[in-house]
Amino acid sequence: MLPHPRTARTGRAGPAGAATGPPPPVGSSQRSLGRSAGGHPTGPARPVGPRAPWSVLRRAAIFAGVLLAVWQVHSYGIPLDREGVLAWLVVGLAAAGVGRRAVVPVVTGFLPFALVLIGYDYLRGLSAGLGMATWWQPQIAVDKFLSFGTEPTVWLQAHLKYGTSTSPDPHWWDVLNTLCYNSFFLLPYVLAAVLWLRNRAEFHRWALRFVALSFVGFALFTLMPAARPWAAARCTADQIASHPSDPICMNHDLHTGGLFGPIANVRPGADPWVQRISDRGWGDLHVSAAQPLIDKGRHVVDPVAAFPSLHLAGTVLFVIFIWARVNRWWRPLLVAYPLVMTFSLVYSGEHYLIDCIAGAITAALVSLAADRIERARASKRATRMPPGAGAKDSDGPCVDVVEPCSPEGRRAGTRQ
Repeated sequence: MLPHPRTARTGRAGPAGAATGPPPPVGSSQRSLGRSAGGHPTGPARPVGPRAPWSVLRRAAIFAGVLLAVWQVHSYGIPLDREGVLAWLVVGLAAAGVGRRAVVPVVTGFLPFALVLIGYDYLRGLSAGLGMATWWQPQIAVDKFLSFGTEPTVWLQAHLKYGTSTSPDPHWWDVLNTLCYNSFFLLPYVLAAVLWLRNRAEFHRWALRFVALSFVGFALFTLMPAARPWAAARCTADQIASHPSDPICMNHDLHTGGLFGPIANVRPGADPWVQRISDRGWGDLHVSAAQPLIDKGRHVVDPVAAFPSLHLAGTVLFVIFIWARVNRWWRPLLVAYPLVMTFSLVYSGEHYLIDCIAGAITAALVSLAADRIERARASKRATRMPPGAGAKDSDGPCVDVVEPCSPEGRRAGTRQ
């Protein structure tokens, strides 16, 4: 008697009396499991069959994408603008999906996440035109209170900044500063792409948190526009007495220190005023082509969208989200990342210390709210489930990632 087709394909028992298929040979590869935050598998492992021609095409597509990316970086620099990063991730997702799932759903499914964030970039630039009074001096007073009378940005640039704006002299900490500052433009989106491929439910969790954080930040930027340290160093008290959002002085170096005044005891040859120095490390990294993209980003975003620091908020949200999803040996780096980012933002004149503290609190509240929403939804689904029905995946509703969901409501797999 021939074995039941289902038994022959999977090795599981078919109808009563049917022979059980042979177990997979020792050493045969198994499909990896998508795992939830607690490390529990979200679907059963499935044996891998012989490599199909799609595997060769997928590898060729990925290789072609890598070559194209190398050419892009060599010719135009690393894409640090949100549109460029997301465009490359969509291309990568499409290449990785060849033969595994339809390419069009991969692209169109990830695009809403990308388009919402790109739209947010342009939306936040509108907050300056709503007529709200811009904060210029309260942040300085709060930072001095928190730092026992010393303004942190002034102190850091007095002790660590070398060279001038026209002839910078970056040191190793300037390179670290540049890398850390710009990691915010890459990591949240790379994480989204990885989760899209490995575990669609986890992708939706991250997208909910990151998009929510972005729009909470937009609401606060709109209600409480606040200038950054580098802008305060370009304007005097008289020039910002009416609390403008875009004074002329903000677009020109004052060379007198502005609201901070001149910096005393600077390093030999350094400019004695606070400057925006988040991009000084690119020279030592030989990535000078990144500067045009940085300048483009600075013209798109709102220069008074500083409180809270979305840079640090996104970093803290990233750490909170992946904390329970990675090996514990990574956790010292996860603890250090927000601390180094805070140093980077304050030292480079991009944010005040109080901006960073507010950003960390905002990220924690958004994460807590998202957790509660998900628990409430899971509880509601559980109460609606008829007795005896198979439980759905604890990671959320059944989602077709690789293949249709099984009748029991569980995903049959999460990744190929």
